[in-house]
Amino acid sequence: MKGLSFKKEKKKARSNLNLRFNILTVFTYIVGIVLIIQLFNLQIVHGAEYREESNTRLTRETTLEAARGEILDRTGNALVTNSTKFSVELYKTKIDDNELNNSILNIVNLLEKYQVEYEDSFPISIDPFQFTISDETLANWKETYDLDENISAEEAFYDFKDRYEIANTDITEIRKIIAIRYEITTTGYSSTRALTIAEDIPREAVAEFSESSDKFPGINIVTEPVREYTSGTLASHILGYASTISAEEYATRKDTYDQNDIIGKTGIEYVFEEYLKGQDGTKQIDMAVDGTITSEYTSEEAIAGSNVVLTIDSNLQQVTEQALEANIKKINSGGFGKAYATNAGSCVVMNVKTGEILAMASYPNYDPADFVGGISTEKWNQYNTDSAKPLMNKAVQNSYEPGSIFKMVTAIAGLESGVITRTEKINDVGEYRKYGEKWPCWYYTDYHRGHGYLNVSQAIERSCNYFFYEAGDRMGIETLAKYAKYFGLGQKTGVELPSEASGAMATPEYAETVGVTWTKGQTINASIGQGLDNFSPLQMAKYISMLANGGNDIDVTIIKSIIKPDGTEASKEEINNFVNQKLGLGNEESEESEDITISQETMNAVLEGMRSVTTDETGTAYSRFQDFGIAVGGKTGSAESHDANGNEIVNAWFAGFAPFDDPEIAVVVMVENGGHGNYTAEAVVEIMQEYFGMNTQEVQEDMSAINYNQSLR
Repeated sequence: MKGLSFKKEKKKARSNLNLRFNILTVFTYIVGIVLIIQLFNLQIVHGAEYREESNTRLTRETTLEAARGEILDRTGNALVTNSTKFSVELYKTKIDDNELNNSILNIVNLLEKYQVEYEDSFPISIDPFQFTISDETLANWKETYDLDENISAEEAFYDFKDRYEIANTDITEIRKIIAIRYEITTTGYSSTRALTIAEDIPREAVAEFSESSDKFPGINIVTEPVREYTSGTLASHILGYASTISAEEYATRKDTYDQNDIIGKTGIEYVFEEYLKGQDGTKQIDMAVDGTITSEYTSEEAIAGSNVVLTIDSNLQQVTEQALEANIKKINSGGFGKAYATNAGSCVVMNVKTGEILAMASYPNYDPADFVGGISTEKWNQYNTDSAKPLMNKAVQNSYEPGSIFKMVTAIAGLESGVITRTEKINDVGEYRKYGEKWPCWYYTDYHRGHGYLNVSQAIERSCNYFFYEAGDRMGIETLAKYAKYFGLGQKTGVELPSEASGAMATPEYAETVGVTWTKGQTINASIGQGLDNFSPLQMAKYISMLANGGNDIDVTIIKSIIKPDGTEASKEEINNFVNQKLGLGNEESEESEDITISQETMNAVLEGMRSVTTDETGTAYSRFQDFGIAVGGKTGSAESHDANGNEIVNAWFAGFAPFDDPEIAVVVMVENGGHGNYTAEAVVEIMQEYFGMNTQEVQEDMSAINYNQSLR
C-alpha cells in the first residue's frame, strides 16, 4: 500500500510541474508578442516622431557660477561687489563645414559690430599677405601643419581656406572664418567642451545672440560674476585681492574648486575665502543636433557667498589715506622745513572703547582690480620692484622702533613699581652717563643743554629722554617688559588680517634670539622705545586706545559682522574660532599677560602729560593743535633706525586720542624716515577733523568764531 501511495504522489507532482511549465511557456510567448508589437510601434508607427523628439533632447550641463560675497563698510557701502561678465562659447554640433563657416562668420560680424575682440592667433595677415611670427617659429609652424617650407603667406592662407572648405570669396570674410576655425584646430572643442571665442561682450550683443539663436548653432552665452572694487585703491591693503586659483591651491581644493575659479589671495579676500565663496549651481541646456537650443532650465540654483561687513568707515578711510599721502609728500618735499627722503608710511584709527578699526591706511597703495582676471607681468614686476613695497600692509605686517611714543609705558611702569613718583623731579643735565657710556637727550643734541628739572607729566610733554633713561634704569627690564606686554606690545593683536607682525619687546631673551649681547645699556635704550624695541603701528594704536580708556584691555577687530546667504549673522564666537584656525592664532592667545591694575593717579599723571603735548606751548605738538578746538592727548616720536640698505633714518610717529575728557578714537601715524613726529601730527589733525565732523562749512565757521573770540581775551 505504501508503494502504491508513493507512486500516486510522484505522478501528481509530475503533473503539477508540467502545468507550471506550460503556464510559463504561454506567459513567455505572450510577453514576446507584446515586445514585438511595442518595437513595431516605436520603430515603424511612431519612429519618425520619436526620432524627431530625440534630436531635440541632446542635453548639456553647464555651471552657474556663484557670486562671491560682498565686502561692506560699517554703514553698508559696498567696497567690493560683483559685476556681470558675458562670454561667447562654441560647442561642436552635427553640422557640415559650410554651415559651421556661415555660423562663425555671423558670430564674428556680430562681435565686430559691438567692437568686441575675439580669439585670433592665426599667424597670417592680409592686405598685404604676410606671416606675423618670427622666422624660427614660422619654420616649426609650417612643419606642424605639413606645409612646404618655401610656401608663401598667400599660398598658406588659401591652403587653410581649402582645408576648412570655405566657400566664401571675400578675402576679409575668409580671414574671419579661418581665425575661429584655426582656434578650433589648435585648442579643440567637442559637444561637451566649449571653445571660448570672446569675453566681456556687452548686453546688447547678448540680446542679439539670444534673439537669433538659429543663426549661431552651437553658441552658448556664459554669464559669470566678476570681482569689482568699487572705490579703486581705497582700503586696498584691508580688502586684499582675489585672482585665479594657482596649481598649488587647486591641488588641495579639487573638491570645491574648478581650475579657473578665483580665490582670495590677500587681505579680507584671503582670510574669509570660505565665507565669501559661494556654491555653484548647474544649468541644463537642451539642444538639437544642429546646435539650436530648444530649452534651458536650472537644475541647481547657485548660492552667493556671505557678505563680510567691516568696522571701517569708507569716508574716514578715504580722508585717512589722503591725509597720510599728503603728509608724506609734504615731508619729502621739505614742506616742514627740512626735507626727508620718504615714500612710505601707515596710519590706524581705532575706537578706544571697542577696539574696532575705523580706518587703516598704508602708503603707497595698489589697485586690487589689477589682479582681476590675472595681473600682467609688467604690472606685477612694477609692484614687486618698488622700494616702497606697495603690496605690503605696513600698519600690520611691519614693525618699527616706536621711539618716544613708548615713553608712557615707561612712565606707568615706573610709577606703579614705585621707582618714581608723580611729584619727583629728575634733573636733565643733557647727557645720561652710566656704565661707562653716555646717552644724550634729544634736547641736548639740538640745543646743547638739558631740560632741567622735570616731573613725569612734564617729561612726557617735552619728551625728555633723560628722565626716562633714569626711570628705566631704576626699574630694570623685567618690570618694563611686563607693562609693555600688558598693553599688547610685542605680540599679535589678533586682527582678522594675514601676516600680522608680532614685533618684539627688548628683553635679554629676545636679544639672545637675534644674537645681541644684553647689557644694562639695552634697558636704557628700551626705556625710550629704541634699541631692540619694535612694534607695529596697529599694536601702537591698541596701546594708545588702552591709555585713553583707562587701561582696559580691548580686542582689536576689523570685522563688524558676517551676513550669510540666508540672512542670518555668524556669531562672534564662530568668527573668532574661524579666524584663529585660519591664521594660526591659538599660540598667541595662550600667552596671556599678567593681570595688572593701574591706579587712577598713575593714569592721570600720564594722560596729563599727553594733554600738555598738544595744549602747552612747550609741548612737542602744540603748533599742530593750538587752534584745533577739541582737547587732544598726544605724543610725538622720532625713532632712529636703518633702512633696508643700512642707511640711518629717523622714523616719525604721532599717537593721539580725542576728545581728551571722554575719548572716542585713537590715531597713530608712522612715516618711514619722516624726520620728526611733529610733522606727522598734521595728518592726525585732518583725520580727527573728519571724524568729529569739523570739515563741514558750518562747523568751520563756528570754529573760526571761537578762535576769534579767544584771541580777544
